[in-house]
Amino acid sequence: MSTKRVGGASANSMAAKRIKREIADLSKENLGNITLVPNESNIFAWKATIPGPQGSPYEGGVFEVDIRIPDDYPFSPPHLHFITKVYHCNVASSGAICLDLLKTAWSPALSLYKVILSLSSLLTDPNPSDPLVPAIAQEYKKNKAKHDQNARDWVKQYALPKNPPPPTTSSSSKPNPMPAQRPHPISRPNSSTSVPPAQVAGTRRSNPFSSDDGQETSGRDTSLANGTGSASAAINLVDSDSDGEAGGTSSRPRRGERAPKRPRTGVVGAAVGSSRTRATASDDVIVIDD
Repeated sequence: MSTKRVGGASANSMAAKRIKREIADLSKENLGNITLVPNESNIFAWKATIPGPQGSPYEGGVFEVDIRIPDDYPFSPPHLHFITKVYHCNVASSGAICLDLLKTAWSPALSLYKVILSLSSLLTDPNPSDPLVPAIAQEYKKNKAKHDQNARDWVKQYALPKNPPPPTTSSSSKPNPMPAQRPHPISRPNSSTSVPPAQVAGTRRSNPFSSDDGQETSGRDTSLANGTGSASAAINLVDSDSDGEAGGTSSRPRRGERAPKRPRTGVVGAAVGSSRTRATASDDVIVIDD
C-alpha cells in the first residue's frame, strides 16, 4: 500500500487515525435505517446500505454502496459507487456517482457519515443539470411520471430487500401438545363410612344421639294426637311377636278364639290414637285345634 508524506508524518497513519475517530463518532450519530460499517480486516474498505427515501420513487428499496478510502484521507474524498442498480440520472450503469461532495466540493471537515447522508438526499432530489445518464435526465425533465414509474420498476427488479429465510422447524422446537385432561374420580363412601340419610321435606327425624327414646316417642305421638304432626311422619313397624314378648304376654290367640282384627298400617290417620302402631304380615288368623 502506497503512502504519502504530509507534514513529516505518514499519510497512511493519519488516515488510519482519522478513520478510527470516525468509527468512534458513529456511535453518537443517529443513522436511522442507514448502515455504515468498515470491513473487519480492512478499515479502508466500508459498506453502506441506504433505504429508499419515503415519498420518492425509490421507496421500498435498499441500495448497497461500496466505499473505498484513499491513503491520503481526509485530504482526498472517498470513492463511492452503487452495488445495487439504480434508475437515476446521476448514477451510471456501472454504479459510479456524480456528486459534488465527491469532487470539487470535498473538504477535510466532511466525514463518511455526511457523505452517505448527501447520497440519500440525491435519491430524493436528483440533479439533472449535471447528469451521468443524459437520457434519464431528459426524461426526468420532460416526463417525470414516466421517469418515476421506470425508477419504481427498477426498485422491484433490483432493490427489493431479500426475504429472510423461513425459520427451521424441528421436533424439539415444536410445542408439546396439551396433555389430555383425565376425568376426576368420583369419591364414593367406604362401607365403613356411615352416610346420614337424606332429609325428606315434612319428615320429623328423631335425634340419633338422644338418650331418652321414650320422651322422643311420646312427643311425636302427642303431636299426632293433637293434629299438629305431619301426616307423612315416619312410622316404626314392630313385629307383633316381639311386642308380646316385651309385654310379657303372648300375642297368639287362645284355642277357640278368633284373632282380633288389627288395622293395616301405612296411613298415619289410621293409628293416631295409639302410642305405637303394630302390624302383622297377614290378614285375620283363625286357629283350628286338631
